[in-house]
Amino acid sequence: MHNQPSQIELVEAVQRFISDTAMPELTGRAAFHARVALNVLGILSRDIANRAEGEEREEASLRWCLEGYDHCMTLDELNELLCELIAKGDRGLDDPRLLEVLRENAISQIEVDQPKYSGLQTALKNRPDD
Repeated sequence: MHNQPSQIELVEAVQRFISDTAMPELTGRAAFHARVALNVLGILSRDIANRAEGEEREEASLRWCLEGYDHCMTLDELNELLCELIAKGDRGLDDPRLLEVLRENAISQIEVDQPKYSGLQTALKNRPDD
C-alpha cells in the first residue's frame, strides 16, 4: 500500500503553492515566469493522468492504419514504420487512414497541451463514431 502522495497530488501541491502563495507576492518578470511554471505543471498533470489511455488509443489507431504489418511491433516501432512509409512516399495525405491517425494524434496532443483551445471542442464533436 502506498501512503505517499501520487505524482498528480505532488504536482497539484506545487501548483497551489505557486498560485496561492508565490503569485500574490510576485510582479513583472517573476510573475510571468510563475504563470509559465503553472502552465507547465498543468501540462504535466494532464499528461500523467492521460498518458496510458492516450498511448493505448494511439497504438490501436496505428495498428488500424498499418493493417497487414507485424502485429508484435511496439508503439515506438509502429510510429517509426509509419514515418518510414511516409518518407518513402508509400503513404500520403490521399490515405484516409493516415489522415485519421494524424487528426486523432493532434487532438490528443491538444487535449494535454491546450485543453482550452477554442477549436478543440469542435474537433471533439466532429470525431467519427467508433
